Amino acid sequence: MSTRRKARRSTSRRGRPLLLSPEVETRLVNASRMGIAVELAAEMAGISRTSFLRWMALGRAEAEAREDGGEPDPAAEQYAALYEQVRTARAHAAVRAMANIRRVADGGIVTKVTTRKYRDPETGQIVEETVEDRTAPDWRADAWYLERQHRDHYGKDAVVAVEITGLSGPAEADEQPVDLSALAERLSKTLSAVQYPPELEGGGVVDVEVIDP
Repeated sequence: MSTRRKARRSTSRRGRPLLLSPEVETRLVNASRMGIAVELAAEMAGISRTSFLRWMALGRAEAEAREDGGEPDPAAEQYAALYEQVRTARAHAAVRAMANIRRVADGGIVTKVTTRKYRDPETGQIVEETVEDRTAPDWRADAWYLERQHRDHYGKDAVVAVEITGLSGPAEADEQPVDLSALAERLSKTLSAVQYPPELEGGGVVDVEVIDP
């Protein structure tokens, strides 16, 4: 009999968990769906962090044992169910958060919608115009993602060596290192200026008669 199986059978002798009621389980899953930290999720459910982590460890052991072909342990069923629900809920929270980060990085989020009517000076017709203000792309959201998802290459503790070289060989000794943060910020400002020219930011209408602002 494997070591894992022995550990699972020791769970059976504990009997049903007294603290893991349906209400506590629902609170833990809902908190996990919001992406709340483990300790805070436990506090919301009225249990200790240690209890929450122990239940998750028991549930994971049971789930892995079943994946290996072991017979289900009825005494660990509630732990396994909690583990699967919490894992799925936290995955959904991560996907939702990443989608928001991508939206900020890509820009184009509508922040303000203004609708106004004016008389066209050439045709004399009443024209209704809707103007949307949108956010510019933000490179810092991409930087945040890279720093956390690819720590070895982009984390704060990673050593990054960058050389601007020609095809013939390495950079010359008197060349200065490149400040990537400053370069990215300059590029961001440049792209923003191209997409949103300063003279258009005010959204003013030239040579019109405003009927209904």
